[in-house]
Amino acid sequence: MKQQLPSRVNRRIGQAMHDYAMLADGDRILVGVSGGIDSLVVTQLLDVWQHKAPVSYGLEPVHIDMGYDSEGDSTAELIKEELGSLASDLKVVRAHHTPAREQSCFECARNRRRQLFDLAAELGCNKIALGHHKDDLIETLFLNMVYSGNISTMVPRQDLFHGKLALIRPMAYLEKEEVREIGRKFGLQPVKNLCPLAGDTKRDRVRELLEELYRIEPEAKASLFSAMANVRHDYLLKTKVKDES
Repeated sequence: MKQQLPSRVNRRIGQAMHDYAMLADGDRILVGVSGGIDSLVVTQLLDVWQHKAPVSYGLEPVHIDMGYDSEGDSTAELIKEELGSLASDLKVVRAHHTPAREQSCFECARNRRRQLFDLAAELGCNKIALGHHKDDLIETLFLNMVYSGNISTMVPRQDLFHGKLALIRPMAYLEKEEVREIGRKFGLQPVKNLCPLAGDTKRDRVRELLEELYRIEPEAKASLFSAMANVRHDYLLKTKVKDES
């Protein structure tokens, strides 16, 4: 993959990696590859950066088979077609928990995350790379405010297990459309999400609300993203203290 990234995109990826110290010499990085355009793009980006970064690191692309395939080409095979030269490195593992219709997206994501943690340990990986981008971070902020009653989001780097493992999101400073642009440049096609709940989730509803907000206020996305790093704690409500008397 010798494609040149647009300079503005390349600069923002590098800035996110620098701001959150995402890469270090000797890292072994598990990349979660669902088959969506975001996961395909972050896999290719990390492969490209292997050849130009001032540090040396290894990649372990992993796809968790959720068990939705019925007939025709399997999701894993379709993903391999998209990954090209990286296809031979893709590890495919069956999900520990097969999702049920009544299971929430949160529960399903939590189970997948736990399995990725286990796989990282098995493969000797100290980092897990995920394909989340700026729009995902803003959507998560609103998801947590609307449905969970807290102000929080996904962060570009999250250290876990006393620093033994880190989640990194190299595309945290890119917008969804920029990720799609990279996908087109690399000739990548997303693999269809076969989850029966796809398109009918709380995240989908929040995304629709935000799209309407951006239509009315085009600068809102930039302001919302900036707001997550500009929290004025003195102007938030105090946590309720239980009466112990």
